[in-house]
Amino acid sequence: MKIGKLLKSAISHMMVWATVIAVLCIAFLVTVSYEATKASVQVTQNGQKELIRTHADTIDELLSELDVTVQQHDELSHNLSDPVEYGMDVSYIASKSINLAIDRNHTEEYFTTASTVEEFFEQEDLDFKERDELSHDPDALIEDGMDIKVQQAFQVNVNDGGDSKKIWTTASTVDELFQEEGITLSELDELNLNEEEELSSDKKVMITRVEKVTDVVEEEVDFTVETKKDNSLPKGEKKVVSSGEKGLITKEYEVILKNGEEASRELIKETVEEESKTKVVALGTKVEKKATVAASSPSSSSNASSSSRSSSSQASTTVSRNDTSGAKTLYMHATAYTANCAGCSGITATGINLKANPNKKVVAVDPSVIPLGSRVWVEGYGYAIAGDTGGAINGNRIDLFVPSRSEALNFGSRNVKVKILD
Repeated sequence: MKIGKLLKSAISHMMVWATVIAVLCIAFLVTVSYEATKASVQVTQNGQKELIRTHADTIDELLSELDVTVQQHDELSHNLSDPVEYGMDVSYIASKSINLAIDRNHTEEYFTTASTVEEFFEQEDLDFKERDELSHDPDALIEDGMDIKVQQAFQVNVNDGGDSKKIWTTASTVDELFQEEGITLSELDELNLNEEEELSSDKKVMITRVEKVTDVVEEEVDFTVETKKDNSLPKGEKKVVSSGEKGLITKEYEVILKNGEEASRELIKETVEEESKTKVVALGTKVEKKATVAASSPSSSSNASSSSRSSSSQASTTVSRNDTSGAKTLYMHATAYTANCAGCSGITATGINLKANPNKKVVAVDPSVIPLGSRVWVEGYGYAIAGDTGGAINGNRIDLFVPSRSEALNFGSRNVKVKILD
């Protein structure tokens, strides 16, 4: 009885184990069968490769299994509706947001799947030069939400002290441009624009280089001629009593140079180094008196008659200052001159300063014809002093002093009547 129970229990346990083993075998077979029916797919997600076994029927289902939601600007190697096939290679790159600002204008948002800044520019067909200023290196990796700034270079015409050139720059102000180019201004230099003024390609930068220098000049001072009357010398004869000597002065000027050229000159100091010495000339005034011999007469009436004739003769040769009736008359060839010719000192041979006395009536004569110092009357000119000489004034020639060159040209050359009054 006990043996039968034990046998029955053993059989019951064997059946239970057999059932368990059968279920496990079926489950294993089902699992193996299920796994065997999965497709093997290689998925590259943002550069990371992974082998996936899936029962997904479409790419969309496959990405859903990977918790990937495809956005508008993402990059996918297949359409979402494409069927999943064994051994296929699916590539997916999620797009990133970029904020791009060009030339400090408004910022524009871009979405890109590029891996570097340079690839992003190529994708968007953006061409920048090496001279342009970029906030990031071209090989910098793209990050979501990245802010990229680009300042494109432009040409500015800069004239620096007369040297004109065109400069590529990304500077926003004149001051930034000067810092880029190493341009410095002195306190005296002039700039046509404000240093804080905004730059643009249509603005010309003009720099005037200003220098202040001192110029010291030596100048000779001509000596003056002083004429003194000397009654020990025959009338009209001249004798140098003391020679004149030129003086020397130094003049100190403050000179302003703009771009190397003189713009202004101001006399700030004048120093007399050597005083000039006056030339003294003695002018003879002695008149030789001719001896008169009285005619003898046998009677007093005869002497009286002679005396009367002598008195009459003497009276006929005496001329008053305003009476020219008894003066010696000459006909002479006349020209005119001024005191402002090149090399002229303005001082006559008798010491008259014509520049200081532009309205004085003075004539240049040949002293052998008209003695210097004589008072004369010239037709069309009036009363004058024979106070000067000239290299070309010889014989019956006379030169009339007039205030201006135009008057001298108008006078021209003519024959005139000249009366020697005294």
